[in-house]
Amino acid sequence: MTAIINTISAWAIPVLIAFIPLFAFVKKVPVYESFVVGAKDGFETAIQIIPNLVGMMVAISVFRASGALDFFVGWTGPFLRELGVPSEILPLGLLRPLTGTGSLAFATDLISVHGPDSMIGRMASTIQGSTDTTLYVLTVYMGAVGIRNGRYSLKVGLFSDVVGFIASIIVCLLFFG
Repeated sequence: MTAIINTISAWAIPVLIAFIPLFAFVKKVPVYESFVVGAKDGFETAIQIIPNLVGMMVAISVFRASGALDFFVGWTGPFLRELGVPSEILPLGLLRPLTGTGSLAFATDLISVHGPDSMIGRMASTIQGSTDTTLYVLTVYMGAVGIRNGRYSLKVGLFSDVVGFIASIIVCLLFFG
């Protein structure tokens, strides 16, 4: 069974990459011209969202440099330790909705310090897979489309991140604790 899955995995993307232009050719779609138009639109979108990304990166830098992150971790650390949750994991839960690269760097650091099979390493890995970079997603997608009022998008996204964070901790404590 593993050999079948490995074979499918190895061939899925090359087959898909070959299938799309062949299908377009059969349907008489101008493949190269369509690609160029899409690339041009993608470049214009990238230029449009740069101010949003810069603003988000500045806000993250201010949050970390101001000491607010360290203050919050120090304030909640004793409470988390009472629940059996290592306080070292909390910054990952705070960074993950803000920045994918920053949270990945933090998770990598946790794993290199504590080991991949430690409770902290397992929690970091599970949190990385169970949460999303909500503010980045909202910044990019809403900025690209020009949406100024996301209504409930931010609340629902951050709520789902909190649920993913808590579920990750519970699952790790149940299975590995």
